[in-house]
This record gives sequence, C-alpha cells and structure tokens, in this order.
Amino acid sequence: MDTVLITGTTSGIGKAFAGKFASMGNNIILVSRNRDKLQEQQIDLQSRYQVSVEYISCDLAEGDAVDMIMEKIRSWSLSVDVLVNNAGFNEAGCFINTNLSKELDMIQVHIKALTALTKSFLPGMIKRGYGRILNIGSTGSYMPCPYDAVYAATKAYVLSFSNGLYQELKGTGVTVTCLCPGATKTLFAEKANINNTLLFKFFVMQPEAVAAIGYSNLQKGKRVVTAGLYNKLLVLSAKLLPVSIINSIAQWMIKI
Repeated sequence: MDTVLITGTTSGIGKAFAGKFASMGNNIILVSRNRDKLQEQQIDLQSRYQVSVEYISCDLAEGDAVDMIMEKIRSWSLSVDVLVNNAGFNEAGCFINTNLSKELDMIQVHIKALTALTKSFLPGMIKRGYGRILNIGSTGSYMPCPYDAVYAATKAYVLSFSNGLYQELKGTGVTVTCLCPGATKTLFAEKANINNTLLFKFFVMQPEAVAAIGYSNLQKGKRVVTAGLYNKLLVLSAKLLPVSIINSIAQWMIKI
C-alpha cells in the first residue's frame, strides 16, 4: 500500500487520479485550493474505498505553498511513495491581450511548484529505494501553440524535465513518468474560455480514461505516455512536420 500525494484533485484528471489510486487500496494526500471540496472528497474516498485520506488546502501559485505542504507531511510523520504533479490551469488567447499575472501564476504552478515538490520528495524516495513520480504534461509539450504560447511552453518544460530526470534516476528504484493528455472533458477548457475551440470539438477524452492510462503506465515505469490514439497521431505529426505548418495547425485548432 503506497501513500500517494496528488495536486489539483477536486476536479478533472486530478479527481480521477485520486479515485483510481484509492480504488487500488492506496492512502491518499489531496492537495488543492478549495477546502470545502477537499473535505467532501476526503469523506467520499474514505467511505468508498476504506483508505486513509488526508488533505492540504493551499494554492500552488503562492511561493510558500511547497514549504506548507512539506511542513504538513512532516507533522503527520508520513512518507510519500508516489507524487502526482497534476495541478494546472490555462490562460489562453493572443499573448498581447492575455493576463500577465495569471501567466506568471501558471509558470509558478506548472514549473516552479512541480520542480520544488519533486526536489522535496525525491531524496526520501531514493533513500527508501522506491518511488514513482507522475508529471502531467500535454500534447502541447511537443509543439508551440499560438494563442496558448505560455501554457505550451510550461508543458514543454514538464516533458523535458521528466525525460532528463528519468535517465538520472535509473537504478535507484525511483521512476518518473510524463503523461501527455490532449483535450479532456473537464472544467479546464471552460475556465480558459477555449471550450468552444476546434480543439475541444472532436476526440475529447474522459478524465477517468486519461487517469487509467496514466496509472497503468506509471506502474510499468514508462518514461512518457501520450493518452489516446488521436493524440498520439497529433504528437507524431508534430515530430514530423516543420514548425511553420504545426504553428498554423495549432493556431487553427485553438484560436478563440
């Protein structure tokens, strides 16, 4: 039985991951902003799966959030076996018109907090000779995205960071997996005002399906996995086609 810490758990893919790990008998630490939703989620998971569930209410966009998380973990005398860096959001649109504050928060959540959490939990995993880290990237990790330039850039970091760390950790008993989903039926698109774009019109996956793919490949110790056949084809095209063409396709799919 592992202890699994998951960020961004109260909706979407993060919520699906919490349910998946709990259903497999793991103890869960939920990390998200909304305390009321976290309490509801805690009660639900405990009653359905008879596992231990703790929660930490904090905003990963705040600079001291990771310190707060680590203080809580120490106070509970817990060791985290599996870290799922799932928390994220989007600020989409033409860069000159988007909100800089939200974009800086996005960089904080997707890059700085993810890196700090990984750095914080990794030494304990290596010492115990066991651990799994799952970082949530995106199909946007593989390509520049006009009208979503900052988001795609942060997810490119997640993929590159995960790839490099995977190689470093060979032989330690700790694995790093980067899961790259595409369009998924969550509140993510609605909050970013991109739910009516072409990207979210076709081949939109359910969060439970994405979480199942992520969970399975994490257990296998896979380095990178793209969720869904359509998304795999999209990523393949991004690798084969010149940036000028990929830019035009991405712009067409995401333009608000």
